[in-house]
Amino acid sequence: MRYSEKSGRPRLSFCPNWLLSVYVRIRALPETLLDGRGQDLVEYALVASLISLAAIVGMKSAATAIGTAYNSIGTKFAGFVS
Repeated sequence: MRYSEKSGRPRLSFCPNWLLSVYVRIRALPETLLDGRGQDLVEYALVASLISLAAIVGMKSAATAIGTAYNSIGTKFAGFVS
């Protein structure tokens, strides 16, 4: 293992590139978690999921009402045709 001349720490020249990039990302993880820049994205995702959930619930009840109305209309037309 070789040592760096500046810091005296072991150099990671024997590591594959992907392992080195994972190591750097893990070392930067605490700073990333404490950084507030991603907070807006999480809030937007929560609002979007809430809107989509409300739309799904609203569509379900609207579909039931529309189906009931078409059945009622079909029953009335069947009475005229017979």
